[in-house]
Amino acid sequence: MLKLDAATIRNGSFTLAADLTVPDRATLAVIGPSGAGKSTLIEGIAGFLPVAEGHMTWHGAEITDQPPGARPVAMLFQEDNLFPHLTLAQNVGLGLSPNLRLSPADRTRVTQALDRVGLADMDARKPGELSGGQRSRAALARVMLQDKPLLLLDEPFAALGPALRMEMLDLVAEIARETGATLLMISHAPEDARRITEQAILVADGTAHAPRPTADLLDDPPPVLRDYLGA
Repeated sequence: MLKLDAATIRNGSFTLAADLTVPDRATLAVIGPSGAGKSTLIEGIAGFLPVAEGHMTWHGAEITDQPPGARPVAMLFQEDNLFPHLTLAQNVGLGLSPNLRLSPADRTRVTQALDRVGLADMDARKPGELSGGQRSRAALARVMLQDKPLLLLDEPFAALGPALRMEMLDLVAEIARETGATLLMISHAPEDARRITEQAILVADGTAHAPRPTADLLDDPPPVLRDYLGA
């Protein structure tokens, strides 16, 4: 269980208040107007932004001041962050070892991860040889190998076409179910949130609100969300 206890996350001069609990194995959308602080919330949980006040705990253990690498978090960014000079297998292998000193067992895990995301037999290719969807799959394979219980998505599929975006969302949801990971996904599209999340965190007016059922929030949105969605 992830708990933000009277937490204030600082992003330059902007601050976001969060007092909420995220259950284990939950799938949550993070939704709200543009500029409201959705990325601030996700980056604060990941450790890229400081918690200026309050506490953040994971299963009761304090993680407020832990560096990103020490947290139980894996994150997919808007960019796939693949290194163009490395092969697909090497890029994915970074999820296991930053220096790419991989054992035979590690290499087998890389191969299995590539196969799981539909990139079997493409391990020797470089990112420039891949489509946008294939690069997204490779980034997801790398995150899988980190084997962290919290999976954070900062709109990694926003640049993909609708059909491919839906396919990637379904794959992420499937992997989260298989691994038991807790999933938090920033979403600007209500259809994406409805598709794969059970609960939603509304971020608005400087506050990340406690999770509510996704359908309830979107079927009867508060005025600030209604204005944003045009509903």
